Amino acid sequence: MILGQPLNDPTPAPGGTALDLAFETLGARKLYTRESAIYDQDDAVELLFRIVRGVVRTTRLTVDGRRQVGDFYYAGEIFGLEPGPAHRFAAEALTDCEVVIVRRAAVRAVAGDAELDRAILEATRRELERVQEHVVLLGLRGARERVAGFLAAIAHRQDEPQVDLPMSRQDMADYLGLTIETVSRMLTRLQDDAIVAFPSTRRFEVRRWSELEALAA
Repeated sequence: MILGQPLNDPTPAPGGTALDLAFETLGARKLYTRESAIYDQDDAVELLFRIVRGVVRTTRLTVDGRRQVGDFYYAGEIFGLEPGPAHRFAAEALTDCEVVIVRRAAVRAVAGDAELDRAILEATRRELERVQEHVVLLGLRGARERVAGFLAAIAHRQDEPQVDLPMSRQDMADYLGLTIETVSRMLTRLQDDAIVAFPSTRRFEVRRWSELEALAA
């Protein structure tokens, strides 16, 4: 899976790490339109990416042609860090995105081997936590609990009264291991139970946090 390392602020503050400094001094900003490819599955790992604005989705095609969604990355997060030589997931702009890109070799030259290795180790730790949460979501919960857990995680990530839901129902289904019909049905049930409300298909608000978190627990 792509290794993502969240940062609190897309712009490195004074006194930040050498990795922050490499992005600030050597990074080039690039715009990606919605649904455009950032890199493909099996591409060589040569670049590191940090999101300034927008949301990135990672996906993988299995040998039988099914699509898996690996994760979603938001502003301030670094993605593209991998311990191996090739990307196991592709990365795509889920929304219009602005991304800072720096060559891995340039980061190593500025930050040094120890700093880059530290960043990879920290990213690995964070990604393992996300993988563990994803495994629990897929293996230990029913469809309603999976969808509730997903909405709770997105809401906590944005911490806004009304939460943007940039991913499609199909994205959610491919992430949660469900069909799109099941996802739509569970969203309707959660809304009918007054746990969440959907002012639009791509925006929701949590009406009853305790019930949502109880389902997601």
